[in-house]
Amino acid sequence: MWIFRIVGMVLLTILTSFYFFPFEFTFLPSINTKMAMAGIGVVVLVIQLASGRKSVIDRDFFQLSLIAGLVSLVGLFAVTWNDTYDYTYATYIVSMWVWLSGAYVVTQAITKLHGHISVELVCNYLIVVCLAQCLIAFAMTQYLPLKNFVDSFLGSTGFMGKMEDRMYGIGASLDVAGSRFSVILVMIISILLKNATTDKKKCIGLYWVAFFVITIIGNMMSRTTTVGVIVALAYLFCVSRIYTLQIDSDMRQVLGWFVGILCAVILLVTYGYHTNPGFQENLRFGFEGFFSLVEKGRWEVHSNEILQNMYVFPDNLKTWFIGDGYFDNPYYADPYYTGPKWGGFYKGTDVGYLRFIFYFGLMGLMAFCFFMCRVTKVCMNRFASYRSLFGVILLLNFAVWFKVSSDIFLVFALFLCINEEDNRMVEQKSLPDKFTS
Repeated sequence: MWIFRIVGMVLLTILTSFYFFPFEFTFLPSINTKMAMAGIGVVVLVIQLASGRKSVIDRDFFQLSLIAGLVSLVGLFAVTWNDTYDYTYATYIVSMWVWLSGAYVVTQAITKLHGHISVELVCNYLIVVCLAQCLIAFAMTQYLPLKNFVDSFLGSTGFMGKMEDRMYGIGASLDVAGSRFSVILVMIISILLKNATTDKKKCIGLYWVAFFVITIIGNMMSRTTTVGVIVALAYLFCVSRIYTLQIDSDMRQVLGWFVGILCAVILLVTYGYHTNPGFQENLRFGFEGFFSLVEKGRWEVHSNEILQNMYVFPDNLKTWFIGDGYFDNPYYADPYYTGPKWGGFYKGTDVGYLRFIFYFGLMGLMAFCFFMCRVTKVCMNRFASYRSLFGVILLLNFAVWFKVSSDIFLVFALFLCINEEDNRMVEQKSLPDKFTS
């Protein structure tokens, strides 16, 4: 019956959120949802292998494991050479396997419920998850009982837990949430362009609504989301070839929905800004630069000023080459550390590239970049009609590293668990994609 299918989709959305935005329950403080799903994934994988069915373990899995092993080896060397205890990336191969195992649970559950799986279907679930996270985060600022309910089971603090002075969802906050919201914005643009020429164009308006909700509330939660907005709109501009001014009817419909919903959003945001003090405060935080530009005539964002002071480079060749073996701040984690105290992370920097260099030098940074490029290449080879999407996600990852260190392998892990033939069978039921192929 349709009611059971809807319930199944809701539960599957929650499961996907457990993977994409892991968190700890207050009654299980030492295990987050990602780790629990990884354990389930191992069991599912063993059953799949025992029954002789297709699984995530294939040639690509072994190749990527070897490269992840190289990243771990460089990290281990850096830790050993510098005599530290920070094994953050020295065990990266384990992290890769954990993400893949959790992703396998999600993709298998989608296949069971829908009878098929595809890149677009996975993207749709991720979009719904991020949309729900934004709506929950906003609702928590407006309705205290909901916030108290969430806080009753949401353990820890930081990017997986509760925040005192920032909007947060259920496991979604800070720059980690912002980087994942950014990826989803790019996905929305890709699906809009792909569906513009199919019978799915009736959903264009819904995708644009999701885009604007994640843009606005996502920035209130993490201003890193702005990077995704810029990259997503640039992706739309380039792939749709708007700059040629030769826009066909399908593209005009996409842009028409964009303009129409943008106008409605401006009206709603303006109304909320003038009638809701809480919304006004969060909106000013999320779009601080724009308010500063209008009110002061110059672009000023407090976090950007802090970020400028975080560009601290190594002062010796050894650190440039193999790093200092510290990713997290050793002052709080290493009982044998006797060096200076920094606020925040090691050397007082949160810049992704610099944190990697200080941890395992340029050797480790290049190995990690090679791993991410290889993961992207595997996805591009499997799903030809989404080559541009995966390429833009990789560029987005490298762009975010100028601001913060955030690993988005978990996004690719979901698609690594999709079989090429399964996706092709679903795509054959739709018209060819003229924009992204």
